[in-house]
Amino acid sequence: MTADVDVVLPCLDEAEALPWVLERIPPGWRAIVVDNGSTDGSDRIARGLGATVVHEERRGFGAACHAGLLAAEAEYVCFCDCDASLDPGLLTGFVRQVADGKSNLVLGRRRPQGRGAWPPHARAGNLALSRMLRRRTGLRLHDLGPMRAARREDLLALDLTDRRSGYPLQMVVRAADAGWRVTEVDVPYLPRSGKSKVTGTWRGTWQAVRDMRSVLSERRAGGVGGGVR
Repeated sequence: MTADVDVVLPCLDEAEALPWVLERIPPGWRAIVVDNGSTDGSDRIARGLGATVVHEERRGFGAACHAGLLAAEAEYVCFCDCDASLDPGLLTGFVRQVADGKSNLVLGRRRPQGRGAWPPHARAGNLALSRMLRRRTGLRLHDLGPMRAARREDLLALDLTDRRSGYPLQMVVRAADAGWRVTEVDVPYLPRSGKSKVTGTWRGTWQAVRDMRSVLSERRAGGVGGGVR
């Protein structure tokens, strides 16, 4: 589809995966690779493959994502992991749903493909968070994955503040509080390239869960956003 779209790709030492990811960015869309302190030349590789590279010195998934959002200029902004576990080419359908007014925020529900794509501890943590999110917002979501799309102005109006692992969840919570239509789309989830910085271990997974629990404890804010169409 033809659309004004920027794709934010948070990146920490993803030199091996970057070529695969960037060649799958839909034609005419801009890839924004947010380098979060890589030491493997990821920024150089991304730039050489035609991506816009933004450097974010503060470590944290949320810090990288938000730096990409602030650097975006397109009407629509997508987010996708940069580890070759998710195909950014699938985002065309996400953007179409937003553009057609069917949804304000589209999330990718990860469907593991192959053994080891989604470790049991990471899946358990995601399930627990989905249940807590349902109690907090009423949204019946199955996954809080990183692949998503929305309008840039709407995302900025959410005034997201988390800069760690809670960023994706805070986006959903504040979207729900603002009355957004939030939907899920099944997406294949492939074994990632390299070692996960967050969910590769029990410790990393539960640190992420702890970050997200603090987001769920936020006081409900009515009228946050206001960009729903």
